[in-house]
Amino acid sequence: MIDSARLQEFHGDFFQEVVVTSDAERIYKEEALFEIYSDYLIDAGEIDNAIYAHYQPPRGGVRVDGYCGDPLEDAVAREANAGELKLIIVDFSPNSELSTITQTDATAAFKRALKFVSKARDIKFRSSMEETNPGYELADLIATRWTVISRIKIYLLTNRVLGKGVTGKEADEIEGIPVAYDLWDITRLFNLVQSGREREELVIDFNELPNGPLSTLLASAPGPGSSSVYLAAIPGADLAAIYDRWGNRLLEQNVRVFLQARSNVNKGIKRTLENEPELFFPFNNGLTATAERIETVETDEGTKIVRLENLQIVNGGQTTASVYSAYKNKVDLSRVFVQLKLCIVTPEKAQDLVPRISKSANSQNKVSEADFFSNHPFHIRIEGISRRMLAPAKEGSFLQTKWYYERARGQYRDEQAYLTASEKKKFAETCPKSQVFTKTDLAKYLMVWTPKAYFVNRGAQKNFAEFAKLVTEQWEKNELQFNEYYFRCLVAKKIVFNATERIVAEQDWYETGGYRSQHVALTLGYLSHSVEKLGCAVNFEEIWNKQQISPLLEQAIAQAAGLAHKVLMSPQAGYKNIGEWAKQERCLTTLCKAEVNWDPLWVKELLSKDEEREAKDDARKEQKEQNGIEAQEMVVSMGSSFWADVLAWGVANNELSDTEQSVMRVATKISLGKIPTDKQCLLLVRTMERLKGVGCPYKFKKGRPGRRRR
Repeated sequence: MIDSARLQEFHGDFFQEVVVTSDAERIYKEEALFEIYSDYLIDAGEIDNAIYAHYQPPRGGVRVDGYCGDPLEDAVAREANAGELKLIIVDFSPNSELSTITQTDATAAFKRALKFVSKARDIKFRSSMEETNPGYELADLIATRWTVISRIKIYLLTNRVLGKGVTGKEADEIEGIPVAYDLWDITRLFNLVQSGREREELVIDFNELPNGPLSTLLASAPGPGSSSVYLAAIPGADLAAIYDRWGNRLLEQNVRVFLQARSNVNKGIKRTLENEPELFFPFNNGLTATAERIETVETDEGTKIVRLENLQIVNGGQTTASVYSAYKNKVDLSRVFVQLKLCIVTPEKAQDLVPRISKSANSQNKVSEADFFSNHPFHIRIEGISRRMLAPAKEGSFLQTKWYYERARGQYRDEQAYLTASEKKKFAETCPKSQVFTKTDLAKYLMVWTPKAYFVNRGAQKNFAEFAKLVTEQWEKNELQFNEYYFRCLVAKKIVFNATERIVAEQDWYETGGYRSQHVALTLGYLSHSVEKLGCAVNFEEIWNKQQISPLLEQAIAQAAGLAHKVLMSPQAGYKNIGEWAKQERCLTTLCKAEVNWDPLWVKELLSKDEEREAKDDARKEQKEQNGIEAQEMVVSMGSSFWADVLAWGVANNELSDTEQSVMRVATKISLGKIPTDKQCLLLVRTMERLKGVGCPYKFKKGRPGRRRR
């Protein structure tokens, strides 16, 4: 039963976020709703990307607001001959109070989007559109990709609540292609957010699959602190049906392996499926998976699985995609079975244990740490700094605030869950909603200042993946560079990014909805290149201190944006699609060849490379000291007996080097006043991180010493 008061409060907060985003970014409220909703759906795994492409002529009953990427890319990712076209249409109610969307409203909205699909294939319709309008790009994409589209899904996103008479909309067809509909209202979004899971439950009901409940063997019964493990041979048709429904939601904790049929392994899988399906089981290594809950029944044929919650395929992404590809290509899967090792992990342990199972299961392959970047200590450090560091008060205000890094979706909301009204007000003043940013936001703000700024135009997920690789390499090289100075520069880059969004929208040449995000990424990519070419660096510390950009930097951004506009709107041969052109490295390199006469006064504002290097060196020294202090606090908090236990276990299991044993013996004397040095404590912290991965039964958490029971 939904708490109506809490739903009203959630709607009020959501409505306010739309209004604030609209005002801050100078965009229509419909676009703001599109951006906010899309972020939730991307985090929930419902969609991988969302590109705003509003089109609604005055007459004709046609409307679309965006789409979720190229169906051809979807086809390649699935190793299939056809992909899915996903469209988005929004319905924004300007009423700050909850209002209702009726069945008639929903049906009309879906009909307008479907009519756009139908008209998009008409050359006369496309010829009537402005080529600079993103709606034209979407129509052209539909017409070009029509032969590879196997199905269409239309999302309706609204801040209204479903009326009692809204029961759904049956699937349609358009020229033999199935069309499905999905409606997200404020109640459904509220349930998603309040679940604390950042997503709707992923539930597999085997009664709904082609072969029904799955026969299984309990290979390892659960014990205190351990998990149960099941073994099964899942029919290929069932695996394909599961992937067809849930897609990449199943692979969230898996390494981000390429699913294209490029490797010998994938080609071999494909040949076996097509020519010798009965040999697939003995030839293939199968899947390693986890689930948070399992429901089984005892039958005359033995134990059978009837339901799984939050299934994750942590090893076997290539196998899954290959089986699905065969299914889409009409290959007979009746003789195909896939080995399945299934570990049941409680929700409380899932965040820590599932990535470790994934990493272990994939250890036979060369896998970058970036593949597991969601759990990288980079995030934890940035989060910690964001919680403690106060920003200077903005001009005209005496209030110092924080820039809140939301490492996991919902943290900002959860911190306020049990606060009183006055405490919530104080929290919102210290951590304004406008100063909250997520992992994908962070990646965007930082990547535009690299030579790979064009990745930002490839979508949040692809950009984040590339950012993860870069940061992982930098962290391994020297983690001390990620410090408070780095955080201040990060926030300054967010301030610049937000200002650039506003500046682009204010230009005479800009048309509302006309590729603003692409303009911003290219503008800052060009600015970064130009500053580097001058042998200088932007004074991000000064931007942090003032919490705003200078008029001279604003002028420079406007100049860069004008050049970016000319290059972006004039795609080179082979790139008639502006959106695709913006994603290419060639687009940025072409822009970087442009020359501009910068205002000498702005150039004078820039730092010299020596000044920047000195600031970074000082910050690294401070971080080194900070690391040592934190490590010493953690080591001392565990106590002498804890270190004595770890030492005994490590020696007995031959898991400690001579140096580690020597330093740990020092830690066993903490109660006698013998405190390990900062350097020794850092070694102990690293040792405990390593031991956790080899089964050490002792936990290492600040202020919480103790032994994990087996």
